[in-house]
Amino acid sequence: MDGRDLVRSMRVGGPVRAARGLRSVRAAWRRRRADAVGLPPRGVERARVPGPVQSVEPGPGGGVIRFARSELRITVAVNGAVFWGWDGAGPEPSYALAGRCPEPDPRAVLEPDTNGGWRVVAERVTVSVSRHGAIEVCTPGGVMLRRDLPPRWWEPVGGGPARWMQRSEVAADARFFGLGGRASGPRLRDGTYRLWNTDPGRAFAPGDDPLYVTMPVQLVIADAAAHLVFHDSSWDGTVLLREGEEGAGSGHDRSGRCELRMDGGPLRCWVMVGTPARVLHVWASLTGAPALPPAWALGHHHARWGFGSEQEVRRIVAGYREHGLPLDAVHLDIDHYDEHRVFTVDHERFPELPGLAEELRRTGIRLVSVVDPGVKSAAGNAVYDGGSAVDAFVRGSSGQVVRGESWPGESVYPDFTHARVRKWWGALYEERLAQGFAGFWHDMNEPTSFNAFGETTLPRSARHCLDGRGGDHREAHNVYALCMADAAYEGLRELSPRERPFLLSRSGWAGMQRYGGAWSGDVATGWPGLRASLSLVLGLGLCGVPYSGPDVGGFDGSPSPELFLRWFQLGAYLPLFRTHAGLRAGRREPWEFGDEVLEHARAALLERRRLLPYFVTLAHLARRTGAPYVRPLWWSAPEDRALRDCEDAFLLGDCLLVAPVLDPGADRRAVQLPRGRWYDTVTERAYEGPAQVLLDAPLSRIPVLARAGGVVPVRGADGDLELEVWAPVRGRTGGGLVVPDAGDGWDEPEIERYVARWEGRRVVVTRDGEAGMGVPSRPVRVRGLG
Repeated sequence: MDGRDLVRSMRVGGPVRAARGLRSVRAAWRRRRADAVGLPPRGVERARVPGPVQSVEPGPGGGVIRFARSELRITVAVNGAVFWGWDGAGPEPSYALAGRCPEPDPRAVLEPDTNGGWRVVAERVTVSVSRHGAIEVCTPGGVMLRRDLPPRWWEPVGGGPARWMQRSEVAADARFFGLGGRASGPRLRDGTYRLWNTDPGRAFAPGDDPLYVTMPVQLVIADAAAHLVFHDSSWDGTVLLREGEEGAGSGHDRSGRCELRMDGGPLRCWVMVGTPARVLHVWASLTGAPALPPAWALGHHHARWGFGSEQEVRRIVAGYREHGLPLDAVHLDIDHYDEHRVFTVDHERFPELPGLAEELRRTGIRLVSVVDPGVKSAAGNAVYDGGSAVDAFVRGSSGQVVRGESWPGESVYPDFTHARVRKWWGALYEERLAQGFAGFWHDMNEPTSFNAFGETTLPRSARHCLDGRGGDHREAHNVYALCMADAAYEGLRELSPRERPFLLSRSGWAGMQRYGGAWSGDVATGWPGLRASLSLVLGLGLCGVPYSGPDVGGFDGSPSPELFLRWFQLGAYLPLFRTHAGLRAGRREPWEFGDEVLEHARAALLERRRLLPYFVTLAHLARRTGAPYVRPLWWSAPEDRALRDCEDAFLLGDCLLVAPVLDPGADRRAVQLPRGRWYDTVTERAYEGPAQVLLDAPLSRIPVLARAGGVVPVRGADGDLELEVWAPVRGRTGGGLVVPDAGDGWDEPEIERYVARWEGRRVVVTRDGEAGMGVPSRPVRVRGLG
């Protein structure tokens, strides 16, 4: 690095990073020196492929196939998921899995196949292995869904982790989804996607990659079936995708292609086959049921970096009340800390924080606190002193504690891959609960260090416990936020056992849903950022994270009144509905954008409040089935290719279709309808799908349609739960599921099942119970009768 590089490093990242000046340069130099010493160059590498089959050892649910230069362990589990691991890799240990992996399916048997290969036949899938190590996943009818070519490894001659590559082929009509939270999508086009959780250091928009949450999880949708594939390695990697083409060239189909390259870790994966609903259900059974947010967390949240004082919080809350706007939570950012130090309070600006929290709680509003992992490295800081006493902080290869740069200045970072450290960190939330906070959002947990050049994280050579296995940051980086969430969740369950924890995380990995949800991070203010918001929510949902949402209005800058309103209207139908902005951004309170925006924002908020019982139902169903609240239009009809390419509308549960306005100046928009009858929820006009229809989208609302026969639980005028039933098509029955709110504890309420049908000229709604069909105990309103 010469003088010009030094000047350039001081300029990157805008005024915030430049203000940190020399400290960020020192942090970057420390990181570079640490890796120069702790990570020797790879040197000469030896390439390896499996070679031909040598022997086979059948076992429960599958067996072991030994090749000349590797061995493949393959098992079909009782839930239908298929696992295979090369070089003898088993499914455990794994940070993704929740508890023990499922038992093998005793009916699945390893048997000889043609041409010297072997296969495992199970009820829902057949897996064939060629004599040179290619693996095919097929439907029971023999249709190929995925073909993995023999893998290739590159092993350093002097020892060390092996790099590997896995090339795969899928059907020509297949489309790729997933890989965590991606700003471009949710359908993943041709390109290279990195698997390394990254703080971009600025507000992001479509095209920025990678971002905060990356996962080696692909959901592939094709005519024959859907399949989800998870490569269980947390190392840095890349995924190269190429969609196929039917009738390409001389009339032959060109398969879709995927090339996964990893810098290390085991080559092992899980595959689930079936409908989208089924594969997400199996995925949740492997990686953990999504955490159930408290009911208040399904309402409206308001946040800002820069509230600055108790008086400002009270002013904002009073503004919501005076303007008739429902509000359920207020989030405090790092400016409420004492000099940005985690688990502290600036008592000059927030002298009576517990009193403020209690005052807000009496009006139905909760306080939510930001929590960063970076701990100020200074004797006398209670968290630093306590962590040092239990050897909690990440150390380098030389044994010294690793120091980075974060908001409080020079910082150290807990090693959350150590059970003792997780226990210590989880107990620290007692201070937050004593301050009156009801929920927590984890920020900067990629983890981020403000390095002036190079990667903005810890040295790759930094050592981690990895729960007794030992390793370095190359393996621990992507699971750092996941383990931090684990620490907080378990700590909160112990500290406040009667209430479900509420956790949001900016970063995470496969399995993060079992601890809480995610938010978009610093999405750029602008129409592209609005579109990216929807992509992120849809993509995370397809990776098993059903509760997420963006910074409504964008993190930076000042949105126009139209942009803010359209973002607000979209947010009203997303799981996490939170306005938020950065320190130097414009205001995000609805009344700051004029009377017209205020009126329409109020309507969106009141509709969100009316639909709260529906969101509660979707949250409970997500926990029990793994199904996301927000679903692509193809969710129930993946064979409909027109729906596969539709990315500007979504299903909210089974009953509603939401078509946000994502372009400036639009007062009408085209909507692609799935099969069936759909009603405009405002005009009650009926539309028949599959079809593309043109719907009015005035500034006052975005198009929302209800499925014929759908049963939507809503909040009535008196606050009680009511059933809004949309008339089924004559000759057919409709219905729906309702899960009533059982409070913020751990009770599992009963699922209520309702059926709607025509009897003569009347629509009759009955409840399906153990004793047969009965009369609903809740008020019923039938809509769509014309």
